[in-house]
Amino acid sequence: MTFASLVARFTSVCALILAAAPSSAADAFPAKPIRIIVCTVPGGATDATTRLVAQKMSEKIGQQIIVENRPGGDTLLGILYVKERPADGYTLLAQSRNFTTLPYIKNDPGYMPSDFVGVGNMMSVPFLLVVGGSSPDKTLADYIAHAKREKLSYGHGGIAGAPQIGAELFFKASGLKEIAVPYKGNGAVMPDVIGGRVSMFFDAYVSSGEFIKSGKMRALAVAAPSRIAPLPNVPTFKEQGVDFNYGVWLGLLARKDTPPAVVSKISNALRDALEELGPRLRNEGGDPTFMSSQEFTDYLAKEYVEMGKLAADFKWQRD
Repeated sequence: MTFASLVARFTSVCALILAAAPSSAADAFPAKPIRIIVCTVPGGATDATTRLVAQKMSEKIGQQIIVENRPGGDTLLGILYVKERPADGYTLLAQSRNFTTLPYIKNDPGYMPSDFVGVGNMMSVPFLLVVGGSSPDKTLADYIAHAKREKLSYGHGGIAGAPQIGAELFFKASGLKEIAVPYKGNGAVMPDVIGGRVSMFFDAYVSSGEFIKSGKMRALAVAAPSRIAPLPNVPTFKEQGVDFNYGVWLGLLARKDTPPAVVSKISNALRDALEELGPRLRNEGGDPTFMSSQEFTDYLAKEYVEMGKLAADFKWQRD
């Protein structure tokens, strides 16, 4: 065998090895624990849902999945932390609608949604219009009539956060206008809604449910096409004459350069976890209908464009 033929054979073998390497790496994934970064403090809807889903995903994928809270900067700190990690699938991001709104309210957010790829949604959550348990308004019609008689207020946990967007879209659909009272986080709004110091709040059942069950809060309408399982006696907005639907997604994302085979493995584990958790999540007011990685990525790109239109309509201020 000539020297030239030896070189040619060696080159061919190297090429085969290199071609097989990514597949072997993907086949071996996960070889160590996976972390999911939650950008909020413990106890909120995103945190609680992520922990529940992560436990089931861990069983499906055969490796420990650790949930780590990194709050701050309106969830920006957690997003940037994941963006700076290696794109290997071992550090994932749990997020909600803030992910597509922050680039419109931060002068230098440090990321764009296109820096990430969707793994899949954990669930979609319709919002409720809630008032304090001692509020005189028993129905949505009562509340609208009240708001037309006098200037009411609503609470929200931050500009361009889901409760603020929900309230503004409701006002647009119903012709109302109310005084906005901003708080540092949605949890801080709750005591003032219960105490009647603000008239109304838009929130999900997963975080307001215990207050509603105890009578400290009252849900007047569900912003979804149909009623939700835990509140069968609370009608939708449309049933009460207001054509309005609104909710948020809770989902998982990875760095955009993460190998597709790795993303697929994680996504499949998420899908299998949701199949098992479906009845429980529906009983908590959510919709765990699964979106694949590509479907979820496309959905986020579309929502990002829609958030740009809302930013212009509502004149969101950058900071």
